[in-house]
Amino acid sequence: MTTPDTHLVPIGRSDLQVFPLALGGNVFGWTADRDASFAILDAFTDGGGDLVDTADGYSHWVPGHTGGESESVIGEWIARTRRRDDLVIATKVSTHPQFSGLAPENIRAAADASLARLGTDVIDVYYAHFDDESVPLEDTVAAFSGLVDAGKIRAIAVSNYSAERIDEWMAVTEANGFHAPVALQPHYNLVERDFEGALRERAERYELGVFPYFGLAKGFLTGKYRGGASVDSPRAGGAAEYLNARGDAVIEALDAVAAAHEVSLATIALAWLRLQPTVVAPIASVSRLEQLPDLLASATVALTPEELAALSAASA
Repeated sequence: MTTPDTHLVPIGRSDLQVFPLALGGNVFGWTADRDASFAILDAFTDGGGDLVDTADGYSHWVPGHTGGESESVIGEWIARTRRRDDLVIATKVSTHPQFSGLAPENIRAAADASLARLGTDVIDVYYAHFDDESVPLEDTVAAFSGLVDAGKIRAIAVSNYSAERIDEWMAVTEANGFHAPVALQPHYNLVERDFEGALRERAERYELGVFPYFGLAKGFLTGKYRGGASVDSPRAGGAAEYLNARGDAVIEALDAVAAAHEVSLATIALAWLRLQPTVVAPIASVSRLEQLPDLLASATVALTPEELAALSAASA
């Protein structure tokens, strides 16, 4: 497969640069078994992709799973292919059943466990997955910064944090000379646009690279749930909430733009997200290899200002 002519995008103030689409690893070892996950990783990297987003908690909610399944699959792929240098690995701490929360000793133990599962000596981007207000923020921030000093992680990031708590994290960082976060992972897509207020302002203020999750609104923005189609995917139950007049308007707008470019709705939905201020790369996952080309195409399709405006207006 030929690598597309795509410019890499810097992650905030860090020295990391990535392809403008992130591959969600939440499905690895869950709805994508080991062989399917390996094929997806092969095709993603062959297509120019590099950033794989996972978490230590994926997929502890599945009967028989204990957490860490996704990281283990990625680690097995690295061991098989010896392509660690082709990946930028983002993982997270706070949701693994054995490493819950953000106490300092927990963060350090969870990072070591993630490194072991991934089979690598450094995590490129390490997220605080969910805020933990039971722990003094100074302790959490110090632990993350210490992992940078120890060479175990390259960059710090936060996910699912409020604007106010990001302010507090940055204040602690500045007061103590700690390493600052470089990235933010919020819920953001064409039908979920709360990010565009205070959180985007903080991303701009602190130069945080943004990696939106649920970029396809749990599958709704692919168009496959229109017209009363049943929502039966184990990952997509939440798509049903968008089956309303506003959702119909968004799908209609996506139809028009997708037809003009002769690509899928998913390609256009992710391209719109990629082109929003502060966004480095949307995160999207696939369980089947044949779904991946539509995602990769989103990194290179060029939308006009008029098309971007039409999509934004339909989802306002």
